[in-house]
Amino acid sequence: MRYEQEESIYNLIPRQPRKQEKSEKYVSSFKTGGAGGGSFKERDGVKKDSHKTMGLANEHADVDPKNFTKKHQGEAYLENLGKGEFKYPDGERKRPAVPKSDEAAPLMGIKTTKNFITTNAVENIMAVPRKPAPNFADTRKGDTFPLEESGLVPKYRNKKDFGHTPEYILKRTEEMKRAQGEYDLYVKEHMRRGAMKQLTEKEHAEILNGLKRNWDDTMLQYQGLPVVCDNIYRKHTKEKLEAQLKSIERDIELFEKHSQIYVA
Repeated sequence: MRYEQEESIYNLIPRQPRKQEKSEKYVSSFKTGGAGGGSFKERDGVKKDSHKTMGLANEHADVDPKNFTKKHQGEAYLENLGKGEFKYPDGERKRPAVPKSDEAAPLMGIKTTKNFITTNAVENIMAVPRKPAPNFADTRKGDTFPLEESGLVPKYRNKKDFGHTPEYILKRTEEMKRAQGEYDLYVKEHMRRGAMKQLTEKEHAEILNGLKRNWDDTMLQYQGLPVVCDNIYRKHTKEKLEAQLKSIERDIELFEKHSQIYVA
């Protein structure tokens, strides 16, 4: 049951109905026509309705029927016609005119005494025969192809500089020798001062063998670890052995790559 239908003391108080305030009706400014009043359609109709088919009343009042518009009267190029010589826009690019018959008479009746048949025969008899193009047959049907581009002709082997060392390699070798000589002088100077010492071949071999033995021992310890490292101690041990192996491998590579090693 709704609240309004229930018995209540508030229902005894008289109430006035609410008034709904309506807004003003919207009217377009184009309908009123602005300051002039009336719609545009109505105002335009006033101008057009009286002369829909015949036009404005006084539009052609000053036209003389004897002075009507002629053909091409409003075109611009006719205004300058007759004031000077007419020229085409592309007249400068045109070729000169063909000479007339009375200006340059053609030469008639000239004959030659040359025997073309004999001349052609002599030229062909004295001509050197052309050498046939070097080709090779690649198929059983006799299809021929150029021999020079086939790769079967030893062109590079017959060059003058074939088998010789290129010049840029010789220059690079000389630069490397010069740089090595300067480095050797620098090392000797420091060795003379006692700042550097060069390892002998025996010391070099002993250090290299010792590094390899250390690598074998470290690898044996690494291989003895369990497959699963399930605690922190085993993880740290594995990481420590891996770091030692990498360090020893770098030292072995250094000693094997360089035969001369200096110790400061």
